[in-house]
Amino acid sequence: MTMTPLPLLKAQLTLEHDLDDALLSHKLAVAEEWIGNFTGTRFADHDPVPASLTEAVLQLAAYWYVQREGASDMRLSAVPFGVLDLIAPYRESVTGHVAA
Repeated sequence: MTMTPLPLLKAQLTLEHDLDDALLSHKLAVAEEWIGNFTGTRFADHDPVPASLTEAVLQLAAYWYVQREGASDMRLSAVPFGVLDLIAPYRESVTGHVAA
């Protein structure tokens, strides 16, 4: 179960059918997991989820849904433009300093 509603992703993609609901739900789960791993905090720990994190999930899931191929003649990026900016404020800072 994801924090981001499936109908919201379908609206982002302007999809009106149910044929890919399982795949879309999977993309939402992976996007939330990726953001949690990147920020260092579990996505579910944000209650309520800030709009910027929801937007980042929608952008990632939609991008991964449309770009399903691992290789292409086009130049692809792993993360769509703007996603890192949306999630940057939520990233845990790690300095490498260990207190004695």
